Amino acid sequence: MPAASDKDQRLRRYWDRHARSYDRQMSFFDRMLFGESRRWICSRAGGRVLEVAIGTGLNLPLYPDDVELTGLEWSPAMLDIARRRADELGRAADLRVGDAQALPFDDASFDTVVATLSLCAIPDEERAVAEMVRVLRPGGRLLLLDHVIASAWPARALQRLLELVTVPLGGEHFRRRPLRHVEAAGLRIEERDRFKLGIVERIAARKPA
Repeated sequence: MPAASDKDQRLRRYWDRHARSYDRQMSFFDRMLFGESRRWICSRAGGRVLEVAIGTGLNLPLYPDDVELTGLEWSPAMLDIARRRADELGRAADLRVGDAQALPFDDASFDTVVATLSLCAIPDEERAVAEMVRVLRPGGRLLLLDHVIASAWPARALQRLLELVTVPLGGEHFRRRPLRHVEAAGLRIEERDRFKLGIVERIAARKPA
């Protein structure tokens, strides 16, 4: 346990250091890879919404006005930026520091759970998905966007090489596939898109009522 805790603290410091440059980096990847996927995800959210790993709050302006939004983020520095963004937008949101792998909410607390471009960097993504499903009410919707293992083998080979640097440095993985954990949890896939050589995948899934 102490070793894992030390690793967690190191990763948190990494994201704290990169908080100020995060928006600039993501604007490039949003243009080149993800397109309108953030809007695709947020437009499908409704009711009481939890965004896991909300980061700097890039999704805040994209949610429908009538959602009741809660956001959880591991990095305090990133959450500070999200709070400023919410204030500037006039968006009411309960934004708090927390761990995606141990969500501080009761079972069946939310109508929608959202995670965009975060399961790639959460240490135990399977546990994080299980937690998202736990806090989702029966009949509720899980909305995920991430970069995943490519469908084309040359891209997979490049991803494997990238992970030799990105996993030790910031815990970022390129060859995960959250869809597998969502299906294993028994959720029904309502919509799924995969594009850019299979590198980008977005999912809308429903928890059984």
